Amino acid sequence: MSALPRCSLLLISVLLAACQEQSPTLDFSRAEPGEALSGGAATVNRSDVNAFSLPSANLPPSRRLDFNVGNSFFRNPWVIAPASTTARDGLGPLFNTNACQNCHIKDGRGHPPASDASHSVSMLVRLSLPARPEHAALLAQAGVVPEPVYGGQLQDMAIPGVAPEGRVRVAYDTRTEHFADGFAVELRQPRLQIDQLGYGALHQDTLFSARIAPPMIGLGLLEAIAEDAILANADPDDRNGDGISGRPNYVRDQATGEQVLGRFGWKAGQPSLAQQNADAFLNDMGLSTPLLRGDNCSAAQDACRTMPNGGDPEISENIFNQVLFYTRNLAVPARRSVDDARVLAGKRLFHEVGCAACHTPSHVTRADAAEPELANQTIRPYTDLLLHDMGEGLADHRPEFLASGREWRTPPLWGIGLTEAVNGHTQFLHDGRARNLLEAVLWHGGEAEPAKQRVLSFNAEQRAALLAFLNSL
Repeated sequence: MSALPRCSLLLISVLLAACQEQSPTLDFSRAEPGEALSGGAATVNRSDVNAFSLPSANLPPSRRLDFNVGNSFFRNPWVIAPASTTARDGLGPLFNTNACQNCHIKDGRGHPPASDASHSVSMLVRLSLPARPEHAALLAQAGVVPEPVYGGQLQDMAIPGVAPEGRVRVAYDTRTEHFADGFAVELRQPRLQIDQLGYGALHQDTLFSARIAPPMIGLGLLEAIAEDAILANADPDDRNGDGISGRPNYVRDQATGEQVLGRFGWKAGQPSLAQQNADAFLNDMGLSTPLLRGDNCSAAQDACRTMPNGGDPEISENIFNQVLFYTRNLAVPARRSVDDARVLAGKRLFHEVGCAACHTPSHVTRADAAEPELANQTIRPYTDLLLHDMGEGLADHRPEFLASGREWRTPPLWGIGLTEAVNGHTQFLHDGRARNLLEAVLWHGGEAEPAKQRVLSFNAEQRAALLAFLNSL
């Protein structure tokens, strides 16, 4: 491996010493025991197009039928009410898609719309207005101030007789980052274009945030991480002076009405997998659930509010629980090539530059996890589930509960190297702007700016090693 400049070597040696002080047993010359089992005993050995669609490996045959039933409701489309298929009717009136699988393609990652696409499908756009003091009660309830006509999310599809809310397009501006050795990487900055508005102009102060659908793997395991373990990594005032200030988001639990720790969504805006699912059913497909009833029609959308529905709720408690069971038990695939010399070199670099300060490698799940198969597992998701300031380049300027417009929850990295195999693309970050993992790394700013600058000192061999490690996850 080519040598780094002396100042870089000195900086890395200091970082490595700090890393080893925190993890004295970490040995970068070999894989850790069980390191390939990212989901503990629930890990599956699959790396093809179906790698994200399997049940937890330790799920007994008697419970796999429940998984398959939940899968059918996750995969198959919902239809307009009234219909003979009463278990699947009630779609809309306004919606983004008619099936969960359309966004979470093969239970994996969504992508921005192509320039000629008629709908954005696996990318949605969140809307809100800047909060004022008189909005305190609304913020405690919803975390945002919805746009008065279009609500908190733009729905670009609708059933017959109802106008869609609008059409979403994405254009890009570009800029170039250069490594110390001259290697250039073009980065693209998205510009949202919303037209064909069905209910008049948007409020002039509307805030926008494009979001692609994240992978579904390992969500039950993330839910099973103890709250105390997450909060132990929080350092909102940066008391240790390392420049990393992970903060918890506290959000409304719709079942209890209390403010609790958020852990799901791009800004940790949902406290549980049940509420995450209910929110997606309501806002993405216009379907009410036992947890979130009603519709997503605003007072200005008369036709939307008068359309027939599929019952109250449109998704029965039984079906809702089957989908919840499915989403809790989608397994994490095993890592590949954990003993490969280049992968190990990349792992060392990942830790040395400081990536692991936010992308926490491992956790142990609670003994009282919602499903017994998810309990007491050593898992390796590479996330702290906390909010971090990622800089102006990634900012959407749209707060959500306690998350600022520059903060994002650290996304899990497990399975990231299988994105192309499962989804046929390599588009990353919250809005899919990064066309590969190197671009994703170079978009890091804010708290991650020092780590990115260290990466920019890498030579070709070091870049290849870091990418080999990330692609092994």
